[in-house]
Amino acid sequence: MLAYTVRRLIQAIPVLFGISIIVFLVISLIPGDPATAILGAFATAENVARVNRELGLDKPLPLQYLHWLAGVLQGDLGRSYALDRPVIDELADRLFPTFLLASTALVLCTVFGLLAGTVAAVRQYGWPDRLLSLLVLVGISTPSFWLGMMMILAFSLGLGLFPTGDMTSLFGGGGVLDVLWHLTLPALTLAMVATGVVARLTRANMLEVLRQDYVRTARAKGVPESLVIRRHAFRNALVALVPIIGIQAGFVLGGAVYIEEVFQWPGMGRMLVNAIGQRDIVLVQGGVMVIAAAYVLINLITDLVQSALDPRVRGR
Repeated sequence: MLAYTVRRLIQAIPVLFGISIIVFLVISLIPGDPATAILGAFATAENVARVNRELGLDKPLPLQYLHWLAGVLQGDLGRSYALDRPVIDELADRLFPTFLLASTALVLCTVFGLLAGTVAAVRQYGWPDRLLSLLVLVGISTPSFWLGMMMILAFSLGLGLFPTGDMTSLFGGGGVLDVLWHLTLPALTLAMVATGVVARLTRANMLEVLRQDYVRTARAKGVPESLVIRRHAFRNALVALVPIIGIQAGFVLGGAVYIEEVFQWPGMGRMLVNAIGQRDIVLVQGGVMVIAAAYVLINLITDLVQSALDPRVRGR
């Protein structure tokens, strides 16, 4: 297990290096001039050139990348143009809200997706299976930002059960219940599409496992159906579902950008939207790099969990 973990960590290094190149190049191609965004539309050419020189934007792109990469390796992601503060400090303030939202959505989609998919497989062609198929089709076809606006219209503006957005700090006097009250709608919205994907793939894997010989043998021996489902079918199907859950973790992390903007959630997604509008490329690069590194880390953890459940994975 240790050798497999070390091998996967080494394999992650070139992936992160490639991501850093893509992130830097793509963000650098965003239209607009940071100096003009800082000084305003009526800035003189001399002032624009001076700010570009101070920010190091007058250097060739490869040199800019090497300078940025050297800072990243030392834990320095640069300084935000618009906020005039270190990027790492801004990300630290925004990381907890995004982590809270994404992790809650992941737990919801995993629990309900596994449960719904298992029930649909056990009751194949019954009304639970048909209802799940309909809900999955609707959920996957519905844009998350539109669903979020509908949730606000129905449960916030219509029924008045939940706030329309924002979040009271857990450490600022709001308390846990207040945070949960603000968290409910955005977490449910973010989890709905991922729940449909997990449920559909759980159903497919469960159906495949239920047709295996060892399941038929367990039933022939008189093992209760509930034990057959839990110990034989679900446990073996879960091994193949772990990577799917890892992919959905990346999905909810990326989808948080839209949901945070809809619900005015003070996380990294909303920060990135504002930074792009202000042409704050250093902040955008830092934020995207952190999200990409988190996605790589999630996939690494997923591989390790799958290898723990199924040692055959380590030999691939």
